[in-house]
Amino acid sequence: MRSLSQTQSLPASTSGRHVSFAPVIGMRRSLINRSWRAMKRAAVADVDTASPAPAPSQVALGAPLRSEFPILDQEVNGRPLVYLDNAATSQKPRVVLDALSRCYTEYNANVHRGVHALSARATNEYEEARAKVATFINAPSSREVVIVRNATEAINLVANTWGSANIKQGDEIILSVAEHHANLVPWQLLAARTGAVLRHVRLTPDKTQLDMDHFRSLLSPRTRLVSLVHVSNVLGCVLDAAYVAEQARAVGAKLLLDCCQSVPHMPVDVTSLGADWIVASSHKFCGPSGVGFLWGRYELLESMEPWMGGGEMIADVYLDASTYAPPPMRFEAGTPAIAEAIGMGAAAEWLRGLGMDRVHAYEEEIGTYLYERLAAVSPRVSVYGPRPGSCPRGRASLAAFNVAGLHATDVSTLLDMAGVAVRSGHHCAQPLHRELGVPASARASAYIYNTAGEVDVFVEALADTIKFFDDVHSGSAA
Repeated sequence: MRSLSQTQSLPASTSGRHVSFAPVIGMRRSLINRSWRAMKRAAVADVDTASPAPAPSQVALGAPLRSEFPILDQEVNGRPLVYLDNAATSQKPRVVLDALSRCYTEYNANVHRGVHALSARATNEYEEARAKVATFINAPSSREVVIVRNATEAINLVANTWGSANIKQGDEIILSVAEHHANLVPWQLLAARTGAVLRHVRLTPDKTQLDMDHFRSLLSPRTRLVSLVHVSNVLGCVLDAAYVAEQARAVGAKLLLDCCQSVPHMPVDVTSLGADWIVASSHKFCGPSGVGFLWGRYELLESMEPWMGGGEMIADVYLDASTYAPPPMRFEAGTPAIAEAIGMGAAAEWLRGLGMDRVHAYEEEIGTYLYERLAAVSPRVSVYGPRPGSCPRGRASLAAFNVAGLHATDVSTLLDMAGVAVRSGHHCAQPLHRELGVPASARASAYIYNTAGEVDVFVEALADTIKFFDDVHSGSAA
């Protein structure tokens, strides 16, 4: 193998003329990339292949996957951990942990800026991660994937670029009462600056999902943007995205979808979804925190001005003006979350290997079991969102609930003492909770590594929790 230090000699400058080193740098990058790929192949060749690991698509979901998630093998308060807070953040498989470790132990360096071996490999891995995300959502090009800190940043990016340039006084933005705060506050700020009007889709009379008749009534020639949640993190209902996209296009409006609760749990194909942008956070689909992505149609991204300025996003910088790189680099100012992005790519590739159709089918199964077991605990338990089987698009494998007479936080605290981790609070959806007439809710959310047995443990612990508080109240009354 040729040494990485053996590069061709640089051409000399003549008569003070500027000489471009780009061809030499390109040859050096190519050499470095070939070298580390060869080393990688050699390392793989040394591995014992007598008993290869089964392909992900051959592994059953649920219990057989648990060994891939080291964090699940522990006790909390002396009980085996039952982790049912996946709508807030998912756990990370070994393949993601290994990707993070390799980055920091084998090729930690800045990306896009260096010509040395570590930087070349880091750049290659970073851009491969972008490509893996693009493949995961079936994007036509990796250039349509912008790497950001999280979905919140992605929405703010759109609001502060396309929104600032295209939303004027009197224009209308359609949101809903079920939105996460991250899909409310950026548009509130934009409306305050521009004089735009916010409209909100209400819930159906049974308060289980968004009312599409009301949505249609809000559309008008003044509608410039529709920005809605694809899957509600409280109700678990799934938006009819194709219908929404068709209706938005009919009035010339753009569509942004908050896909934080759909990308981890079902196939998401941007070529058929109908949206102009989608956003998602890595930590909800088995990847690291502190990174996520914005997908947008390339011609739309190309029309958007930068949001943040600095390194990486420039073409040329002068003292009084600058020109900008094309998308996606235009929107990635400064040193990115390199290792985290690589981990996100590993998570996307791993989930794609499992098969998102299989993931969705398993979650429908365990989500239905979760809903039905929870609803049967007591007449005092209210579970929010559509019943399984009542909606053609199904519902997510989460169940937000309340127990009459008990506060959600008290319920969650007692469940934690039994080793069961669930969420409590307003789940960053205060307006939705006001619509439901409650200040907060508890939420159990399952994922690919949860089992029916864990749901049983949760339900039994909830029944014990209700009995405990009833006994306390009875004792107080006596």
